[in-house]
Amino acid sequence: MIYPYKDKQPEIAESAFIADYATVTGDVVIGEESTVWYNTVIRGDVAPTIIGKKVNIQDNSVLHQSPNNPLVIEDEVTIGHQVILHSCKIRKGALIGMGSIILDNAEIGEGAFIGAGSLVPPGKVIPPNTVAFGRPAKVIRNVNEDDRKNMERIVREYAEKGQYYKSIQA
Repeated sequence: MIYPYKDKQPEIAESAFIADYATVTGDVVIGEESTVWYNTVIRGDVAPTIIGKKVNIQDNSVLHQSPNNPLVIEDEVTIGHQVILHSCKIRKGALIGMGSIILDNAEIGEGAFIGAGSLVPPGKVIPPNTVAFGRPAKVIRNVNEDDRKNMERIVREYAEKGQYYKSIQA
């Protein structure tokens, strides 16, 4: 479901796919070929949420903000199943593993990989092209070529799946 909040209406690119039972409300921008999967909630009722192109936000994720502190997700990002993002920045090409939580003012660097179940505390910066894991998340190594190929594959496949489901939705 897509809802306005007060004077703010979500702006969703025509090529984006929003699955049934996902909720998008308020000051939210979703870019071209991005996908928002089943039972995900994106509330833009406190501050803006800006989602770039070819971002996939997988099932049961929750995206929200604190006052005057937007949530920004750049292009070609993967947000795994059951992720919580709150007033953080996720840079281009990053992957946030299933069940992870990224809190206020944290920043995930371009091409970084956050392992499943990780907690990135408020204000923590994960450098570009690194793998971080744990509670709290700590950098454990650099992203390697296999990681990079897998991350790119996921982005590509979710964009394709979104276009497929969009074509049969009606």
